[in-house]
Parts: sequence; structure tokens; C-alpha cells
Amino acid sequence: MVDSTNRLSPRPADANALGARIDPTIPHPARVYDYLLGGKDHFAADREAAEQLVKVSPGTREGVRAHRAFLGRAVRHLADNAEITQFLDIGTGIPTQGNTHEIAQQVNPAAHVAYVDNDPIVLAHGRALLASSEEGMTTVIEADLRDPDGILSHPEITRVIDFTRPVALIMAGVLHFITDEEEPHGLVERYKAAVPSGSQMLLSHITLDFAPKLPKEEFTKPYDKGSAPMVPRSHAQVEKFFQDWTMVPPGLVEVVTWRPDENEYQESIPGGGHAWAYGGLAVKP
Repeated sequence: MVDSTNRLSPRPADANALGARIDPTIPHPARVYDYLLGGKDHFAADREAAEQLVKVSPGTREGVRAHRAFLGRAVRHLADNAEITQFLDIGTGIPTQGNTHEIAQQVNPAAHVAYVDNDPIVLAHGRALLASSEEGMTTVIEADLRDPDGILSHPEITRVIDFTRPVALIMAGVLHFITDEEEPHGLVERYKAAVPSGSQMLLSHITLDFAPKLPKEEFTKPYDKGSAPMVPRSHAQVEKFFQDWTMVPPGLVEVVTWRPDENEYQESIPGGGHAWAYGGLAVKP
């Protein structure tokens, strides 16, 4: 089936409306991430925040690329080894190389992928760039992870995702932008409850476990003026997101050590550093 809506750029009126809601003076995680990956969809405020992160951790760029590589390996595992055919990617970020639908549909052209992000610029680019394979379906909506009911009941999501069959929930690099007051674990539980047995969850999260002497305030400062603060969490706090589900080996580990691919380019992090992020997969019993 051809999902023709994914092959169209936004109409001019849509593009103008989206542009009016993009504030270039406030750093946004999706655009900061895009800058660190070498993309072109960012503003001066995003670049400034990113460079502040690099000053705190000189290996930030390499760490971000290592995180992206983990996402690719995990999605490939889900589509190939786990034979998951549906993917709900929340907090997807600005389209770049190796997007979820590209990897999943390379394995299974009939895979269905739904993207969610709260940055209008992601929606603008998503409509233009996220073209599905002819056998599969791909869509993108603008929504916030903090609104599970709105996302799970959105007509575009329910058009592409059948919640009576196993789904891969993807929350890669997004939950550390949800504060404790916003109850991130409770939010994740609502998504977990919406999918059937056999579903899997791919999750990654920033941590300071590998830099115990670095003050948290120094690391998170670049996001103080951003659209969302950064909240690093410990291994135990991140592992809690997976509670009651069965972890896929090797469990929750640093992203560079999650099933590394010997054929994949292994980029060293300056000073023998770490990617400062945990990643893992779990299956719903």
C-alpha cells in the first residue's frame, strides 16, 4: 500500500503556520541534536547550547553519533530478529540518515512506522522527507510525549499502528527531557499498558554515572534556557522504566556496548570517554 501523504511537502499555508510557531531564540533538543549530528536544521541558540555541551564534555559529538548507531542496531534487531512490523517512535527528532522507517523497511518493506515529535520543524521536514516504501506505511505527527492519550488515540497513529498486534515503542534520547515532577515513569507505564503481549520497548537515556565528579548543574546548564531541561538519571532510575518487562540481553548498558556490530564504524570518544547514555530493549510478557 502506498501512503501518498508521506510523499508530499507541506502546503505553503501549512509551512507558514508551522514557521510561525518555531522560536529560533530558544534551544530545542531536536535541533541541538541535529547540529551535533552535522545537520543543517538549527538556529544560533541551538548551536550555542550544543557548543556549551561540547565544552563540558569534549566527546559530545562522538557520543551523539554512538547513540544514533545504537538506535540503528536496536531497530534492526526489532525488525529482523524480533520480527516486529510496527514502530511508534516518540521524540524522533529531525530526519537524518538511518531513520527508523528506513532501517525497518529495509528489513521488512511492509513495516509500519509512526513518528511523534513536539518541535514544529520536525513536522515540516517529516512531511517532506519521510517517504514510505510502497508496501509499508509511514506517518509523522506533532505531539508531546507528556500526552499519551492524545498520541495513542490520534487518527494518524491509529491509521498506521494496530494496537491489537505487537508494537515497538521507541523512546530514544527523549525521557531525559521530562522532569521528575512530570512523572516520566508514570508516562511510560501508560504507553506500555497500551500495547499487547509480545511488544517491545527501545529506550535510551542520558546519565552521569560515567562522570561522577561532574556537577549535574554544570552538565545540564546549556539546556537551562531551552524548551526543556535535561535530567540525567542513574542506571537504577533508567532500569525502572522497563519494570515488569523482560530485558533483552545484554540488558541496560552503555549504548556503545549494546550488541556492537564489528562491521560498523567504531568512532573513539576523546580521552577514552563514554557516550554518557544507557540503552536497552525489553519485551512485554
